[in-house]
Amino acid sequence: MAKVGIVMGSDSDMPVMAKAADILEELGVSYEMTIISAHREPDVFFEYAKSAEEKGFKVIIAGAGMAAHLPGMCAAIFPMPVIGIPMHTTSLGGRDSLYSIVQMPSGIPVATVAINGGANAGLLAAKILATSDPELLAKLKDYSAELKEQVVAKDARLQAEGYKAYLDGMKK
Repeated sequence: MAKVGIVMGSDSDMPVMAKAADILEELGVSYEMTIISAHREPDVFFEYAKSAEEKGFKVIIAGAGMAAHLPGMCAAIFPMPVIGIPMHTTSLGGRDSLYSIVQMPSGIPVATVAINGGANAGLLAAKILATSDPELLAKLKDYSAELKEQVVAKDARLQAEGYKAYLDGMKK
């Protein structure tokens, strides 16, 4: 049974939403990914959000661009956490999406990550689930340790090569 629902309004959102799925897969968290347009098929959307708890979802990650109603409408119907991912847009650079998601009315919260922040949405969903899953919490701690090791290795390289050689190596 999937613990996380990943929903997007368009397949153009897939590259960003895939980053959330990749993180969940890496951490061993089950998910279900769906494309549903809250505007073009409201009946299908309503059924999705209404049945999400019954399906076993504990968190929904919803990505949307422009008017970005999908995350907020999920939060209005689904009683557990919703994480919104604002999509970058060509007209306003994603600020339209960000404002639509983050400016929810009192009583209908949506946790919101950065514009195109798919990976962080996956991590936030995992952290929410880890509050009651010690095995997942251990995996998240290992993930954080790996991030630290990557930074330590980069600094060691910088100290050994100097910044000019480091930059030249980045350009290749």
